[in-house]
Amino acid sequence: MTWQERRRGVLILARGTGTCGNGVGRGPRRSHDRAQRGSRQARGGREFRRARACARLPRVSQNNPVRIFVTHAWENSDDYLRVFEYLESQRTFFYRNYSTPERRPQGDKEAVRESLRQQITPAEAVIALSSLHEAHSALLTFELLYAQARHTPVILMKAFGTPKEVPKAILDLADEVVEWDERALVDAIRRQARHEETTRWDTIEFKLD
Repeated sequence: MTWQERRRGVLILARGTGTCGNGVGRGPRRSHDRAQRGSRQARGGREFRRARACARLPRVSQNNPVRIFVTHAWENSDDYLRVFEYLESQRTFFYRNYSTPERRPQGDKEAVRESLRQQITPAEAVIALSSLHEAHSALLTFELLYAQARHTPVILMKAFGTPKEVPKAILDLADEVVEWDERALVDAIRRQARHEETTRWDTIEFKLD
């Protein structure tokens, strides 16, 4: 902090990190910790993504929106709709949604799974809703396992409005766990999908004695 900033009573704090450099970022650290406990398949997928972490990828822009899939059980749940409310609140963030919960296919279980595969395949990141686990654990697990098989990063949202712990069964399939916060969600998508630096600088003014 310069003497001019001290005199004005300004403190600048850094928030968040990217996925490159010294590896301090929360996303890679969580991925690494869980990978040590996970299965060999999980370790292989996360190591593959981590190896690409510093690759040159296009930044999120209006001309190049990030492609996402939000887990669902063929209905627009409150948490599903809340994700898009949060994303829309960030004016400089652009995305394309590949989830189509309103288009449940006709047919057997395999037809349903094939439709989900088609929705997940183009996605650069999967946003997983832990609230689905209680009533739709099999469907949610299938979506996350398919994302893992495609080396697509999974961003897991905690249960909204409750301190309830995230079940370990789906926690181990996530690359990053996020609270319900607009900036935290967007930053996680930028980190996991495009490996963008997400450091934010907050300015705090205070009075000097």
